[in-house]
Amino acid sequence: MIKEITITLLNPADAENPKEKLVRNQLAKKLDCREKDINGFVLVKKSLDARHGKVKFHLRYQVFTGEDKPESVANQKLEYLPCPENAPRVVIVGSGPAGLFAALKLIQAGIRPIVLERGNPAGQRKRDIAAISTRHEVNPDSNYCFGEGGAGTFSDGKLYTRSNKRGNIQGILQIFHHFGAEKEILTEAHPHIGTDKLPSVIQAMTQKIVECGGEVHFACRCTELLLEKNGKNPRVVGVKAVSVAEESTAQEQVFHGDAVILATGHSATDVYQLLGSQLPSALEEKTFAMGLRVEHPREIIDNIQFHGAQKKALLGAAEYRLVTQVQERGVYSFCMCPGGLVVPSASCQEGLVVNGMSPSSRGGKWSNAAIVVEIRPQDFGIVIEQLEEKFSNYNITVDAKLASSKNANPGLYLRTLLEILTKAQGRGQQAPAQLLEDFLAEKSSQELPRSSYSPGLESSRLDLWLPDFIKERLQQAFRDFNRKMAGFVCKEALLIAAETRTSTPVRIVRNVETLECVAAENLYPAGEGSGYSGGIVSSAMDGEAVATAIIKKFSVC
Repeated sequence: MIKEITITLLNPADAENPKEKLVRNQLAKKLDCREKDINGFVLVKKSLDARHGKVKFHLRYQVFTGEDKPESVANQKLEYLPCPENAPRVVIVGSGPAGLFAALKLIQAGIRPIVLERGNPAGQRKRDIAAISTRHEVNPDSNYCFGEGGAGTFSDGKLYTRSNKRGNIQGILQIFHHFGAEKEILTEAHPHIGTDKLPSVIQAMTQKIVECGGEVHFACRCTELLLEKNGKNPRVVGVKAVSVAEESTAQEQVFHGDAVILATGHSATDVYQLLGSQLPSALEEKTFAMGLRVEHPREIIDNIQFHGAQKKALLGAAEYRLVTQVQERGVYSFCMCPGGLVVPSASCQEGLVVNGMSPSSRGGKWSNAAIVVEIRPQDFGIVIEQLEEKFSNYNITVDAKLASSKNANPGLYLRTLLEILTKAQGRGQQAPAQLLEDFLAEKSSQELPRSSYSPGLESSRLDLWLPDFIKERLQQAFRDFNRKMAGFVCKEALLIAAETRTSTPVRIVRNVETLECVAAENLYPAGEGSGYSGGIVSSAMDGEAVATAIIKKFSVC
């Protein structure tokens, strides 16, 4: 018999390296059996509960009794074999988790993936990212959002998701471990690789794709879908792309495929514009969220959450998750980074965006999180009106090309407006910032504390130029959060603008059963950019789901 049993330990040392005798004894008591009746046990998940001032460690084990033994359900070894010479070809636009996991899934079925990534490989991408902080220069094709591994590679590496029904979460974690992630991610309740270690894992995946006969083309931006007439909806037979390498002169290339996966990420505005031109019925507006980053000295958050120096030393950097309702809209924390950094995440020179990340150690001096306001499609008009008024107040002109997108893509239009307005308050990639207490009191911050944000900060009245729709909800939410976490609002707490890329305001609509785009045959939207996931693991699962749908279609044809 195989059962999953959870035991609770109070001693951190016991939880860190559980002794077999202790665990066997606890499991036997839970099962009401003799210790010798247990043939073996395997740790499935470990979580920490530090609520109510008392630390508990919950360890969930798979326990084997009777004729069952651990080896009877041993993990199957992952294998990726070379694709046959005459294998079908699938073009994948984007090398984020959706694109990479789709490619690996296709290889297992003997299908050759052709991955096109507008950004650079991880090594060069590091230099592109460094230039944002040191020279305030944003490469529009290779930055925190674009490049090998997608936005997650240099943003954090969190592997926690609540999307339990979308796919096999444990299977995704096994693949990350197979390609070099620490084994702890298989059992931690909130697994995290860290931005310092994730790039090498992603590079190993890319290398395996190439070893198996797939192709990966970096600095290669998709510019057009190749369409064939096919009754009501056209059929996609490939894409056109342009090389954007520094030494190149924008050479156009054509990539033919039996199917095309769009896994372009939530920041690929040009891809939405492309679809709006070629397949306008493919797009629909969706709810997304925007707001600010809040940064505290890590010690403050640790003290609030752990209540004691001994616990802080044993438990590492503290996490939090906050949510409230203000004026019929959700306001919540997103991408909380304990012991982490606030980083510049713009994907064009004209705007300013911030994000957060944590190294694997989570040992930094600060902890930060996005605090964002839910914005629904029916809100787009009022938020745009408020932003355009702010533009007028600050004598900022809306570019004619941007203005022309207002009616076709209002969500993208308002997101871009806020990013441009944010940059206008700072200098270069220096971010506008205000003390949290001053934001609530609606007054200037005469001095700003030290921050992890390396390009630098500019003191700014966020309360004056943020649209009221966002500002008023944030102000009430911070008061609510301070009631839940006493001390959250404090003189050291800092707000940094603006957090706009939690998800995309546009969805590329697909058939619920076949996962094909409703506007074109053989086109498969996947991942965050298509509006069907949010985060590394859910995007990876979505990429696998799309690849499975393609495999199924090929097997029928």
